[in-house]
Formats: sequence, C-alpha cells, structure tokens
Amino acid sequence: MSGHSKWSTIKHKKGAADAKRGRLFTKLIKEITMSAKVGGGAVDSNPRLRSAVLAAKRASMPSDNIDKAIKRGTGELEGVTYEEVVYEGYGPGGAAILIEAMTDNKNRTTSEIRHLLTKYGGNMAAAGAVAFQFSKKGYVAIEKSAAKEDALMELALESGAEDFKTEDADVFEIYTDPSSFDAVKAAVEARNIAIQTAEIQMVPQNTIDVADKAPALLKLLDMVEDNDDVQKVWSNGDIDEKYLTE
Repeated sequence: MSGHSKWSTIKHKKGAADAKRGRLFTKLIKEITMSAKVGGGAVDSNPRLRSAVLAAKRASMPSDNIDKAIKRGTGELEGVTYEEVVYEGYGPGGAAILIEAMTDNKNRTTSEIRHLLTKYGGNMAAAGAVAFQFSKKGYVAIEKSAAKEDALMELALESGAEDFKTEDADVFEIYTDPSSFDAVKAAVEARNIAIQTAEIQMVPQNTIDVADKAPALLKLLDMVEDNDDVQKVWSNGDIDEKYLTE
C-alpha cells in the first residue's frame, strides 16, 4: 500500500483545540447515534458503536450522554434524525478531498460545504471523482515511546495487520483491512500498549505534493472539519513537515 496523508496525524495533534471549540462532543454524539441506528445499541456486537463509545470515553464524555445518544439511535428516545453524506472535492495544489458528514438537513450542509470549498481555494467535485483514490483501512497509531519497534511490528503483523510504518516522527502507524481492525487493536491493548489513535480511515492510494500550497490546504481542511455537520475529512495532499510546526 502506498501513499499516506499527514492530515490524519495533524487532526489528532489538534484534538485539544477541537475540544476547546466545543465541537468534539457534538461530533461524537452524532457518531454514537448513527452507529446505534445502523448496527444496534449493543456495544459488544457493534464494532462501529464500540469504537465511537471508546472515543467518547477518551474525550471524557459523561456516561449519561453516551447512553442517551445510543438510545436516540435505537429509537428508545426521541431525537434528531441524521443522514450520512459524503462530499468530494479538490483543494489548493490539486489535492483530493473526501468529506464525511452527518446532517439533519442535507440541503443546508451541501450549501455550506460548497461555500467553504470555494472560499478557501477549492471546489466541489462530482460523486465518484475523488472517492476511487482512497481505500478504507483500519488505522492504529502508537507513540514511539510506548513500544519497541521490532516487537510491535511482529505483534501487529501476527495479529493481521497489512502494513507497519515508522516514517512519522512521533508514532508507529499500523494499517489493517477493516475486517482485521478489531483483532489488531485488541492484540495491542492486550500487551498494555497505549494507543494514541484507533479508527477506520479513508487512506489515499497515492499522495500529491502540494508544495507551497500546503498552508492554504491546511486552512481549507481545518475550516471544513470545523463545520458542525462534518465528521471526518480526508485528503491525499502530502504536506511538508515545515508547515506543521505552527
């Protein structure tokens, strides 16, 4: 598998800022609600819900909020009905952008996303124009101080991982087929190795060097992800490390 977008790492480094903006809980609650709606409210038998609940707990969301979100998803409590929508577009430097949103008003969200893309140097693309450039993969990031490279690589590959990368300065990165994600994650946790990030991602098959357009691309990605209806943003833009120090 070739290609990696640094935006995945950047997002998690910005996690504290997202929480300060008061948007993190809103996004997590939407994901929990939708996960319960699609796969049922039993955490043990619903991998997507299990991941959403773990993310909420890591963010210190109160258990009562989590329980209510699950019950809204299963219909036990009344609540807003959300729809999952995927938008495709291009950003500065020609980078492909894939946007996953969850909304109770598709027309409003479509208008807002189109406006943001246009305002910050990008444009909306037709359905299918961008998605084929990405593959769905399980992703586990572990701080390099938390494990020894050789032992972690052996553990990851033996438990079903497809790829193990060391290029990032801060973390080891493990990629899996989505069907093997839970097994690999469980194997790491069983060794009491702290996990920084664990989620299903849309990984670019190849990246594009956006050169000096990196600051503009970062700004666009940040503004899009800041939208209340946007859950996740993926890009194949390869961004030089010098632009990640701000």
